[in-house]
Amino acid sequence: MKPATPNFDQLMHYTRRHFMGTAGLGIGAMALAQLTGRSYAGGVLGASHFGAKVKRVIYLFQAGGPSHLETFDHKPLLQKEHGKALPKEVIGNQRLSTMSGNQSILPMAGSFTNFKKYGKSGIEISDLLPYTAKIADDICVVKTMHTEAINHDPAITFFCSGSQIPGRPSMGAWASYGLGSINQNLPSFIVLVSKNASRDQPLYSRLWGSGFLPSEHQGVQFRSGKEPVLYLTNPEGVSPHMRRGMLDALAKINTDQANREMDAEVTARIAQAEMAFRMQTSVPDVTDISGESKATLDLYGPDVRTPGTYAANCLLARRLIERDVRFVQLFHQGWDQHGDCPGGISRQCKQTDQASAALVMDLKQRGLLEDTLVVWGGEFGRTAYSQGKISANSYGRDHHPRCFSIWLAGAGVKPGVTHGITDDYGYNILDGGVHVHDLHATMLHLMGVDHEKLVYKFQGRYFRLTDVAGHIIKPILT
Repeated sequence: MKPATPNFDQLMHYTRRHFMGTAGLGIGAMALAQLTGRSYAGGVLGASHFGAKVKRVIYLFQAGGPSHLETFDHKPLLQKEHGKALPKEVIGNQRLSTMSGNQSILPMAGSFTNFKKYGKSGIEISDLLPYTAKIADDICVVKTMHTEAINHDPAITFFCSGSQIPGRPSMGAWASYGLGSINQNLPSFIVLVSKNASRDQPLYSRLWGSGFLPSEHQGVQFRSGKEPVLYLTNPEGVSPHMRRGMLDALAKINTDQANREMDAEVTARIAQAEMAFRMQTSVPDVTDISGESKATLDLYGPDVRTPGTYAANCLLARRLIERDVRFVQLFHQGWDQHGDCPGGISRQCKQTDQASAALVMDLKQRGLLEDTLVVWGGEFGRTAYSQGKISANSYGRDHHPRCFSIWLAGAGVKPGVTHGITDDYGYNILDGGVHVHDLHATMLHLMGVDHEKLVYKFQGRYFRLTDVAGHIIKPILT
């Protein structure tokens, strides 16, 4: 059967300018690969815009909104004024969620836990985070994060993709698209979701999706159990040799289609099939922790021996980083404490504190923290007032996008510092505000990427992770 002849529109879709541009990038990438001994497959930039301090990223996403008032932002005034009405001038014209907007009085809720200063840096950290306190001199606490979304879904979507609108490319996909892979046997973007977390807020695969970018840049979720990646193993009776032959035949068909239709998604399909074949060997290797020492396992805590737990995923993240996976994102749900905040956040911290700190310690002792960035945080903070009834040791906190805390550690970030100042109520930012777009711009900057130049044209408009905003957080950089 004679292949169909491309029509005029299909031919014009692939212009001479487009060909020269992509060909040049391809040649540059191949030359760089020859010089460095590595293959930067799939990276549209070919090379970073400037010297990169960060080679890889681990993002520890705490879904649900951890309370900054019980973790990193000590507010003695709230404890002193516990139960009294929060002054109206503090709230101003802020939009409240429907869950607390009908309260006639918003009673201040002082934290039930205490804070102490740790390390040479003297960073104040809650008693709920004794292990994080041990790495106080290794982390940079940003107390003045703020976002635009007040509800979970748009807020998480915003953090993961730079837009509240679902369907945009995720930050890991942008990193993969721009810089490509530095390990040809594993995806450049891998996602891990805790199986031992409370399922208070849903997580959708679009949070690590590629959006309108080529689909090979989407995050690949690793799961606990016998099959970490779905549909990766060969069916019964199919040998590796048979699988190789099938992929070769399929590649010829897809190549013919790609030449005829000039659709980038067909090329992506070939790349994904080849990656899946290589992962049949690489995935069992990376998920097998039997070679880890007892000291390392003990560092992460008892849950590390149970696949799929937050602790196990933190260890797996280190193993993936060791193998040069570009971007690893962990999701841990359960931080949405509208009711019993003291009980709920105590459980969450107990599940995550030791492993989060262990990851930083482990990376540091192996020399991996020198070119790896670790980010810890959720989609927003919690209110200084109690949602609903309040007592001496019982209160709940609503969503609060105006100011909240995250921490960063690793390459290019000043260790043992805090950034930004919030008011005495932990409600408003006084100085050093950091927007979501600023965080994304800074992450890309550390990876050697100018956030304004990593763009993709879609439906007639140029898009980027930071949209039309974003400033680098220079005070926290080395």
